[in-house]
Amino acid sequence: MTGAALSLGVLAQTGSHQFWGTVVNGLSLGAIYALLAMGFVIIFKATQVVNFAHGAMATLGAYFTAVVAVDLNFPGRYLQVSPLSGWLISVLVALVMSALVGMLLERLFVRPMVGEELFSLAIVTLGMHIILLTVVTDLIGPDPRSMADPWGDSRVDLGSLIIPETEIAQFVAAVALMALVGLFFRTRTGVAMRATAFDQEAARAQGINVGRIFAIAWAIGAVLATVGGIFGSVYPRRVGGFPDTALLAMRAFPAIILGGLDSVGGAVLGGMIVGLAEAAAGSYLNQPLFGTGFSGIVPYLLMMCVLFVRPYGLFGTGEVRRV
Repeated sequence: MTGAALSLGVLAQTGSHQFWGTVVNGLSLGAIYALLAMGFVIIFKATQVVNFAHGAMATLGAYFTAVVAVDLNFPGRYLQVSPLSGWLISVLVALVMSALVGMLLERLFVRPMVGEELFSLAIVTLGMHIILLTVVTDLIGPDPRSMADPWGDSRVDLGSLIIPETEIAQFVAAVALMALVGLFFRTRTGVAMRATAFDQEAARAQGINVGRIFAIAWAIGAVLATVGGIFGSVYPRRVGGFPDTALLAMRAFPAIILGGLDSVGGAVLGGMIVGLAEAAAGSYLNQPLFGTGFSGIVPYLLMMCVLFVRPYGLFGTGEVRRV
């Protein structure tokens, strides 16, 4: 295989093989976008906060995973476990740490701003993004860091396609988390979160602890951002927790807008659409028609085309205002 081929997530030949390779690449990338978009939408839906710190939270979560799995070697230093089990335990620890950070950020920076203009809240989250990214970049340091994921460069050979095990794992993880989020919204807390999203004052009148709902929403958003950051850091074989994970998270914004800011299902569909569109552009349009890098702007072009027709996204809730 050539070096250029190795840079692709799925190795394929031409014609139909290239098509199916592009589909798998698109679904794998779309799974990352969907995870990041779901976390963003859950925070916005519950708290009406546009969280520009989401990318920094994804980077921080990936950094936590690298620290727990590699620097602390937990739990391998204390227990005899398989590489997969040990890494999953490390990820669970990192998820708990990320959830606590998410709740802390909400309590320190967002809760005092409740009732203020949405623009002011958005600027606060932008400041949070700059602070978090600066701190985590200093912590990461100049050298690449390993995520210590158990799959490494292992691939599954399907004959016409060779799929990295990492991509299979991230797709399975994304589907599992989507199902868990769906089940969560059927629980008592999930129903309370939906009621809070619909009308905070009415939710308070019904005895719902809105502050607790805010904290839970930020914890869930941080967890989803972390999982997206973990897989985003190793797709395709990126270095763990490096700041480009934050850039990847920012590239999930077209998926968020495309699906609708307040629709979790729309975030999932938007992520998949954007991932497929970006992969298709990378396979068929980058060279020689438009040059390298064109695939990076395709999600934004797609987003703008949809917004011309549906200003609130595919599944977003429209508002009617009297003027």
